Amino acid sequence: MVDADAVLVVALRSALAEGADPVRATGQQRYMKSAMPYLGLPMPEVRRVVRAVVAAHPLPDRPTWLATVRALWDEATHREQRYAAIGVLRHRSYRAWLLPDDALLGLLRHLVTSGAWWDLVDELSHVVGDLLTSDRPPMTAVLRGWSREPDLWLRRTSIIAQLGARDATDLDLLSFAIEGSIDDPDFFARKAIGWALREYSKTDAAWVRGYVAAQASRLSPLSRREALKWLEARGSATDSGRISPRPPQVGPESVADSRARNART
Repeated sequence: MVDADAVLVVALRSALAEGADPVRATGQQRYMKSAMPYLGLPMPEVRRVVRAVVAAHPLPDRPTWLATVRALWDEATHREQRYAAIGVLRHRSYRAWLLPDDALLGLLRHLVTSGAWWDLVDELSHVVGDLLTSDRPPMTAVLRGWSREPDLWLRRTSIIAQLGARDATDLDLLSFAIEGSIDDPDFFARKAIGWALREYSKTDAAWVRGYVAAQASRLSPLSRREALKWLEARGSATDSGRISPRPPQVGPESVADSRARNART
C-alpha cells in the first residue's frame, strides 16, 4: 500500500491552522450543523492555501495522490481539511489522473458516503461530472448503480452530476437517476431532483415541463417547485420586459455558486 505524502499533509494542515478565526469558526459550524469543528477560514482562503501548498509540494505519482487525499480526509480534525482534500483531488495538476478505475471510484464512494452532507457531496459531484464527461460509458453504468443505492448521498450525486452539462445532458441517465429517488421523502433527495431539472430547463424548457407534467403525481411539491422556478421567473420577467427570453449561459463557476446557494434552501 502506498503512503500519503506526509510533507504535503503537514504543510496543508499547518497553513490552514495559521488562518484560524475562532469567532468565524463558531458561526460556520452552527450554520453547517457540523459535528466536526471549523478553523474559521473562508473558502477562497482554503483554495489559496491548497494552490500554494500543492505548488510547493508536487505529488510524484497517482497512487500517492490518492493516498494523500484519503489521509487528508480521514484524519481531518476540522472541516476545512476536508475541503482541502477535495481541493487536492480536483487540482489542475492532477487532471490526467482522473480516470474512472476502481481506485478512484472507490475513493469517491468513500468520500461521498462518509462526507454525507451537502457542502462536501455537492463539491465532489463536480469530480463525478468530469469523469462522466471524459469517460461516459463506464461512468453512466456507475451512476445508474449509485442511483439505486440505499445511501442518500450516492443517489444525490447521481442526480446532480450533470449540472451544467446543457446540450450534453444524458436525459436517459437523468431520468433514471431521478427515478431512483423520486419517492424518497428526504429533503436533500427532493431538492436534488428539483435542482437538476431546473438547471436543465435553461437548455430545454419543453422537456422539463413535459417531464414535470408526466410525473405530477409522483414529484414532491418541493421538487416540482424547484424544477419550474427558473421557467416561471423567466416567464414573469419576460412578460414585464425585465429580461431577454434567451436562456443565460451557465459556466462551471456559476454552477458551483448555484450549488452552494440552492442546497441551503
